[in-house]
Amino acid sequence: MVDRQRGIPGARNVDHVAYTVPDLDQAVDFFVNVIGAELLYRIGPVEDKTSDWMTRKLDVHRDASTHIAMLRLGPVTNLELFEYTSPDQRRVLPNNSDWGGHHLAIHVDDVDAAVEYLRKQPGVTVQGDPETIEDGGPIHGDRWVYFQTPWGMQMEVLHMPKGMPYEQHT
Repeated sequence: MVDRQRGIPGARNVDHVAYTVPDLDQAVDFFVNVIGAELLYRIGPVEDKTSDWMTRKLDVHRDASTHIAMLRLGPVTNLELFEYTSPDQRRVLPNNSDWGGHHLAIHVDDVDAAVEYLRKQPGVTVQGDPETIEDGGPIHGDRWVYFQTPWGMQMEVLHMPKGMPYEQHT
């Protein structure tokens, strides 16, 4: 008998993605009022100064403290935001090319309309103009552009039409 299950037993889907932000109020406001997310809940402070729980469970300094917000983007994507205080905290966002670099991509119906909207948002930096990939490769037809939040987090808006080339083989 061939085992067709690979990976974590029982894994079904991604429940959420999480980012640490410098100012939780600013980030929640941005994701709710600019991106269109729904705030599900906020908690905090989360801390335990009497044990090494923060280190054992979250791999952060034992004296770290965090406030947390959970948001929903669209029908199923949850976004968890952390604002930490910690004695050993680094306060520099990684570049996309750095280990741990990242960006969050939002699928939109019309990239050009999204960019026009984003260019009007205070503190948002759109990184160039939208481009369409027309190389005949697996994502031929993808229209995309990166932008940065007011605190410098990398994001992307993109539109991949139905029937992308990679879908012919997956």
